Amino acid sequence: MNSAVLEDLLEARRGKRPAVLATRLESGEQALLFPLDPDTPALHREWPTAAAADALRSDRSGVVEHDGERVFLRPYNPPVRLIVVGAVHVSQPLAQLATIAGIEVTVVDPRSAFASAERFPGTLLDLRWPNEAVPGLNPDHRTAIVTLTHDPKLDDPALEAALDSDAFYIGALGSRKTHQKRLARLREGGTDERSLQRIKGPIGLDIGARTPAEIAVAIVAELIGHLRGAATAP
Repeated sequence: MNSAVLEDLLEARRGKRPAVLATRLESGEQALLFPLDPDTPALHREWPTAAAADALRSDRSGVVEHDGERVFLRPYNPPVRLIVVGAVHVSQPLAQLATIAGIEVTVVDPRSAFASAERFPGTLLDLRWPNEAVPGLNPDHRTAIVTLTHDPKLDDPALEAALDSDAFYIGALGSRKTHQKRLARLREGGTDERSLQRIKGPIGLDIGARTPAEIAVAIVAELIGHLRGAATAP
């Protein structure tokens, strides 16, 4: 890797910018691609940009054919993030488990009595209302968003913002009956059926979870399943 490409890669990593290192296997020529950026440089037209975007979304390296050449694509993604709306009991073990799994967690709740450093040590806290916080956190294809409050004033605006993003996983806590009421409210607010299908509710894998810690395990497991494309994540 030449020094210019290396420096660009290091800068991208520092800025948490998704990038793909493309290498032509025959010549060894390399380029750093940013296929998810809205303004793709003209240089990228000489490289398999669409395949590079797929590599970022799948988080997998591989060889592709492009203009008669074999190109090795290695994605460099920013860390996976989890935005948790609601500093409730489930949120505490969820933040801990997700952090152990290498996920960056932000808890969103305007109620400072709940979203406190004492209850969430070492976790990023955002005290804005969800309709401001969620879009302000710029969720992307490496972001999961879950709502846990059961309060429509907090959960519904967060879900609407989540559905406007590229978040790979969106989940909402509650029973099937609660979820149907939630979908009805969002539907009345203008959300289309295809978007509503992105919301996982009841949230988490069906493992019979009952306690906050068990529910947190189910949520993290389902989230990882979607991230990795597991069969358990329809």
